[in-house]
Amino acid sequence: MLKYSIRRLLQSLVTVFIVITLVFLLMRLLPEEGYFGDGYDKLTPEQRENILRKFGLLDPWYIQLRNFYSSLLRGDLGKSIIYRPDVPVIAIIKDKAPFSIAFGLASIFVSLLFGLTMGITMARNKGRFWDKLWTAYVVFINAVPAAVYLLFIQLYLTGIKIGKKPVFPMLFSRGNPRSWILPLLSMSLGGIAGYALWMRRYMVDQLNQDYVKLARAKGLSNNQIMVRHVMRNAFVPMAQYLPSSVLLTISGSIYIESLYSIPGMGGLLVDVIQRQDNVMVQALVLIYSTLGIWGLFLGDILMAVFDPRIRLEKREGAR
Repeated sequence: MLKYSIRRLLQSLVTVFIVITLVFLLMRLLPEEGYFGDGYDKLTPEQRENILRKFGLLDPWYIQLRNFYSSLLRGDLGKSIIYRPDVPVIAIIKDKAPFSIAFGLASIFVSLLFGLTMGITMARNKGRFWDKLWTAYVVFINAVPAAVYLLFIQLYLTGIKIGKKPVFPMLFSRGNPRSWILPLLSMSLGGIAGYALWMRRYMVDQLNQDYVKLARAKGLSNNQIMVRHVMRNAFVPMAQYLPSSVLLTISGSIYIESLYSIPGMGGLLVDVIQRQDNVMVQALVLIYSTLGIWGLFLGDILMAVFDPRIRLEKREGAR
């Protein structure tokens, strides 16, 4: 286990290095206007050259890459150019991250609670009413583009009123808890469908295993078989995907945060792309990609922790 963890850790570090390097080099292919802010057209060629030299963009690419990694190791992701001029990227992210973390953790809790419950219900009622009903929900969520049903939720549910007052505000407000409900619901719908589908699939697979038939032959009740064996074994493969799902959800839902004007990291990425703030775009893309890679690493480790029978290391002399 230890050897495997160290090997996977080193592989993840190499992957992070490759991704960061590629992102850095690809960002240098973007138009240079993203390094000037407003008034680009009013600058003379000499002024533009001085600004590019200030950012080190006239140096050879390998010198730029060395300087970038030197700053990155110091925890410096640069300063915003257009979004909030001369403000460190880290400071901007600190202001935005709490909103994404709060909504991300809440949506993960809701997704797991309802998704796993739904998946268990579907597996235990295979081919019957509840299985067909929730299968229809899963198919709908996966077949219809998210932008369609999320926009439908915002437009129609915000139209519900008690008297003349809307039940659900259209936009997020920090001081109004009712405005948190629709964004949280929107963030949870996909996760609920995903967890339900995987839980049903793995539980149905486990129910067909020989050890279940043996347990029934020994006189164990269906509830005992479900709780002691089937649910536990079905959860093991899902454990691999939990960390990456959690990390990516916490980092913020880009579309939903923009839709409800939540001042989190998801909406921030959309905003800086539109404003062509290259330094901010580069920093956020690096953060998202790194979270995804580390999520996969933690998933592999977590899967082995949940089921000690899994041997992720090669035995001595194995071929």
